[in-house]
Amino acid sequence: MSIPKRVAVIGAGSMGSQAMWRLAARGAEVIGYDRYAPGHDRGAAGGESRIYRAAHLGEPGYVPLLRLADRMWEQLQAETGRSLLRRSGSLVMGETASPSMRLLLSTSAAQGLDHEVLDREELARRYPQHRLPDGHTAVLDRLGAVIRPEASIQAAAARAEQLGARLHRYTTVREVVPAAGGGVRVVTDQGTDHVDAAVVTVGPWINTLLPDLPQAIDIRRVICSWHLPTRHDWFAGGAPSFVRAAPHDCFGIPSPDGISVKLGLSFKYHAPVPEPERLDRTVHPEELGIFRDLIGELMPDLNPDPIRMSAYMEGYTTSGNPLVGHLPGEDDIIVMAGFSGSGFKFSPAMGEIAADLALDGVTEHPVDFLAPAGVGAV
Repeated sequence: MSIPKRVAVIGAGSMGSQAMWRLAARGAEVIGYDRYAPGHDRGAAGGESRIYRAAHLGEPGYVPLLRLADRMWEQLQAETGRSLLRRSGSLVMGETASPSMRLLLSTSAAQGLDHEVLDREELARRYPQHRLPDGHTAVLDRLGAVIRPEASIQAAAARAEQLGARLHRYTTVREVVPAAGGGVRVVTDQGTDHVDAAVVTVGPWINTLLPDLPQAIDIRRVICSWHLPTRHDWFAGGAPSFVRAAPHDCFGIPSPDGISVKLGLSFKYHAPVPEPERLDRTVHPEELGIFRDLIGELMPDLNPDPIRMSAYMEGYTTSGNPLVGHLPGEDDIIVMAGFSGSGFKFSPAMGEIAADLALDGVTEHPVDFLAPAGVGAV
């Protein structure tokens, strides 16, 4: 009988909780560490809702990963008995002639995604809560959904523990380094563990824990706001989540209870975060202006005065593609970082890939374009 491989997962958040689940399901001896606890609001996964969509603005290579994630979301719900994902469809809107919208349309058609193109008149008829400027197109992704991030992270971590994983909550990892003779040393304030492999998924703390990454991750402060509709039928038509491509660069998620709409912005509006532990969590009145402008132009039936505003952190790469793979030169350390604001939807796929890399050294899933070994070229 073979001895199970001992694998550490550093950071039990969006990616780490899923990695713990998939590793434990495959018989590994899993040891997780988190400086807080699964579902905390200090990283990128807070705010009660995230978007799943198969129609992706950007690299077509994400589509197979999104399909894998879709299957894994269903599996996680089945195994835990938790309702984590609500199918509502998702709207993507942008300038018809823009490169991003042209790529989305061509990829959706080539990949056979279940989608529908809506012109201005059809959008107004079916989704009157949205305004579409001249020269813009809307694409309805019928596989789109709203995910509950905190509940999903807690569900994946709890399932991993049911399968035998051990999770050290409120435990900060200080070092993850190769061990003499093979394997990895994981150093915390409580002591040192020796494992066969480590998966590092620490989100905004990646530059601190792995300062020798070929490319530093740009950590940014992300603001979300919640707004009440001013008309009773704002949630008509199934209340799909929505993404606005350039030049508007924003997203929105109607709450499942039909109370409010969560709005968020793209990278260009996010301020740098020099130190994750010193994130300014107070949203200041002068930061409301862009939300007011977007609401006035695109969603005038939302009250521009928010009922809540919150700040979070996300990590970005220069290419917009995350780092996923072995740390260059280290076969026993796997890195998952810099998901650039779009990673939560395929986090179960990343958990499966992390398990492949930690246990087998390779994965059959198409992630070559995400490998950390290539970050020097982006």
